[in-house]
Amino acid sequence: MQQPTTGAAGPPGVVRGWLDALAVVLAGLVAMAAVAALGLWLAGASDLPEGGFPPVLAATLALAVGGSVQLDGGAGSFAAVDAGVSAMPLSVSLVGAVVIAEVFLRQLRFRAVAGGGELLGRIARTVVLWLIALVVITVTAKHTFVIQLGGSLVETIGGALGLTPEVGFHADGATTIGIGLAWLLLVFAAVFAVSRRAPLPRGLLRYQLAVRPAAFALWTVLLGYVAIGAVAGVVTALVHGNARSTMAVLLLALPDLVWLAFGLGLGAVWHGRLVGALGLPVPQPLSAVLRAPGGKEATIDLGTLADHDARSWWLLPVAAVLLTAAAFLAARRSPRGVRLWQHAVRFALATAVTVLLVGLWTRMDADYGLSVLGVGLGQGGLGDLLGAVLGGDNPVSALGSGSLTLRPELWTAVPLAAGWGLLTGLLGALLAARVRHPGEVTGEVTGKGAGKGAAASGGAASSGAGPGG
Repeated sequence: MQQPTTGAAGPPGVVRGWLDALAVVLAGLVAMAAVAALGLWLAGASDLPEGGFPPVLAATLALAVGGSVQLDGGAGSFAAVDAGVSAMPLSVSLVGAVVIAEVFLRQLRFRAVAGGGELLGRIARTVVLWLIALVVITVTAKHTFVIQLGGSLVETIGGALGLTPEVGFHADGATTIGIGLAWLLLVFAAVFAVSRRAPLPRGLLRYQLAVRPAAFALWTVLLGYVAIGAVAGVVTALVHGNARSTMAVLLLALPDLVWLAFGLGLGAVWHGRLVGALGLPVPQPLSAVLRAPGGKEATIDLGTLADHDARSWWLLPVAAVLLTAAAFLAARRSPRGVRLWQHAVRFALATAVTVLLVGLWTRMDADYGLSVLGVGLGQGGLGDLLGAVLGGDNPVSALGSGSLTLRPELWTAVPLAAGWGLLTGLLGALLAARVRHPGEVTGEVTGKGAGKGAAASGGAASSGAGPGG
């Protein structure tokens, strides 16, 4: 008698689950490290002394998941450093999020429904391994440099006292691990909100038609801004020269700039200032506004940018066109039975949440300074170190002082975004009214064929094959 066949041998279920989680974490970290390393190399961080490049790379990864980096050191009471950096290199963050999402979804491919317990188990295993990775990043992102203070008098005093000035940096464990965990959970939330490839428990299937079309459309807007910025950056590098630093900005901080432009185009306002030299190559109008006289806090909006470059007004029509196109896409990917006001409200909520996240992601705080015997030193190399971490173009050479702050006015930005979403959502739904929607059957179908067509339409709607990302 023929023996029953058995399935192909493979890892046990528990082991396979942990291997899948390990693949998600490793893929995300490798992708983030590759982009960050190339960006830092182009920024000149490979020239950092005393083996400083790997710790700076780890510090960049910590910043990319929302952590912060503290700078400290000095030489007792002779010299002291007071510094800290909190800013996300969003190019690194974006690449890591996309790779994590792609690997996670590939493990669930060909499935429309998954049990809640299974999904929670996959996420929990990934979270455990991610927390271990964050601990490793925090421990690795630590280094100390011996610095040259400059000036014969300073060197003489330091030598006489037998003091060796040092400056070091380390990733803050609490913010790196805590916010890094929240970052991963946000990535998973975005995956299930945006992608129709993400299977849902049966109890949540009814919500996908209300969430996924608008979420996917706003995700497309963010990617569209990144694409436009990348093209503009490459053209700038080819036409105006200084290609190395321009490409460094693209690889480290492109979304920081273009998503800020998206918010400004909608009429949102940021406040900030730039004092000293941080080694951050930013667009000239933005730099000019940030460098307010006397180091005062400046207001960044379309008006203040246009005072330095009238082309800044183009941010308004670009935002309006892309948002209307996204609203059309959201309506097109929704069943025709959804009412116009429902499209408008859903798109308004999605736009408000998107601008809220953009505001939180584009916040920057970088303050640094060195004092010798109570006297502040000039601008210079610590700014270059921060620039290497955040997108600058010079390695550490001396020590200086300065600050960069950039904070959104969320209490006005979010309502503005909701208003834009309501208006463009209504317009997009009107434009999509004459367009065929997913699951619809065209032409005259009778009898048995009509029944099959109706069943197919209902199946497509219930499975979520039409809407979403």
